[in-house]
Amino acid sequence: MEHTVEIDWQKIDEIIEKYNSNREALLMVMQDISDIYNYVPPDVVPVLVYKLGLRESLVYSVATFYKTISLEPRGKYIVHVCTGTACHVRGADRIMDALAERLDIKEGQTTDDLLFTLEGVRCIGCCASGPVITVNKETHGGLDRTSAVKTVELYNQHVS
Repeated sequence: MEHTVEIDWQKIDEIIEKYNSNREALLMVMQDISDIYNYVPPDVVPVLVYKLGLRESLVYSVATFYKTISLEPRGKYIVHVCTGTACHVRGADRIMDALAERLDIKEGQTTDDLLFTLEGVRCIGCCASGPVITVNKETHGGLDRTSAVKTVELYNQHVS
């Protein structure tokens, strides 16, 4: 499914100017753009190349290296399932499977309605509370398959 987004070019310019068009600030610029759109729209890449005086390959390298940056549309809610050792031994794989089944997507994908993106992460830092997921910046621990699905469904109810 193709998703188009209306880019606010003035806002993009303001972000670049906020960092004084400093090429060293590429990651921060891309993060600020992601904060608005939940990803960096590919149409913005040539603007970053031109205004920051960078090679296109560098912009793509940064976008693909950092997990917080995406060039593909992402969901309003980013669901991270911790797959680190403590969570893994307590059933993180079963939670990932349950969420993937409930959302009808695979790890790394986004639902067609752009509500949820499901990703595995190595560690959230709440090992004693595992298994743990985060939805955007909210952490939910001590989960099993059922409670993980119920947690994600609560976010689905917030959408009007």
